[in-house]
Amino acid sequence: MEFTSTKIGKIHLNHCLMNASGVKCKTEIDLSNIYKTKVRTGVVVSKSCTLEFRRGNEGTTYYHSKESEMSINSSGLPNLGYEFYMEMAKKLEQNARDRKFRYLYEVKKPFIMSVSGMSQADNIHILESVFDKHKSHSIDGVELNLSCPNIIGKPQIGYDFEAFDEILRKTFELDVPKSINMGLKLPPYFDISHYSQAFDIINKYPIDTLTCINSIGNGLVIDPINECSVISPKKGLGGIGGSPIKSVALANVFQFSKNTHCDVIGCGGIVSAMDVFEHILCGAKAVQLGTIVMLEGLDVFKKIERELLSIMRNKGYKKISDFCGKLKYVEPEFNKY
Repeated sequence: MEFTSTKIGKIHLNHCLMNASGVKCKTEIDLSNIYKTKVRTGVVVSKSCTLEFRRGNEGTTYYHSKESEMSINSSGLPNLGYEFYMEMAKKLEQNARDRKFRYLYEVKKPFIMSVSGMSQADNIHILESVFDKHKSHSIDGVELNLSCPNIIGKPQIGYDFEAFDEILRKTFELDVPKSINMGLKLPPYFDISHYSQAFDIINKYPIDTLTCINSIGNGLVIDPINECSVISPKKGLGGIGGSPIKSVALANVFQFSKNTHCDVIGCGGIVSAMDVFEHILCGAKAVQLGTIVMLEGLDVFKKIERELLSIMRNKGYKKISDFCGKLKYVEPEFNKY
């Protein structure tokens, strides 16, 4: 639908909605389902991958509430290893060109690999391989995840500004192809000094896109009936997603769209078309859905796109750029007396 088409960095999207890495994008079946034409996503984002297969944290790692439209998770990056996701990108592109799959895949969707190595060396190894083979494997972009809050004993790189700068410096010392979209997935920032440090680092490098935000780390949800946490790892601490984090996400989208040279992808607290509208109004060029996909399944993309089109028509907007980043501010009212 041309009304919701958009462009993020170097990638054109037929639809402004995307899946958030981590939600229904781990296996071959998951990724094939997102790639289907009937699922109104503009791009396919893989599960954040590590160097090797990773089982993730043990026990109950995910909980959501339909009533409050919130979630908490501490999955610990379970994934099938980066080589699997590289091969999946290639396979999906081949399927899109195969006539026998034409009824499922009418158009090629761009493929973004989310990368979250367990060490800086792992990240560089994965990125180097992706950069070297991106054309042969039909990989259109990378989302370097600097913000996973659920690895036991591992801090988020996005909060360690020295490590943040170093991983970007080493990344761009590689031969980064001009055709590939280089993106980052950031943690939520709260203090103006942290925003400022992040802006300074990001603006030093030719980064194309920023995904704002990952879940808010180390939250706690309690089952008061049984008097215990609802998830197992880290004594019940995990990343909070869904409706409760929307205001934080909007603030980050607004700040990074205004203060960096990058296109921003909004993520966090999006459970309705109006949430999508607000993210775009704050400066997001596209948005990612996470918790709501777990709650309602992949059909939610079509539903939200349809409702977004209705909002746009009612407001007289014909395309995303008509209102992207056009947030107005309330003027202060001075006491006349």
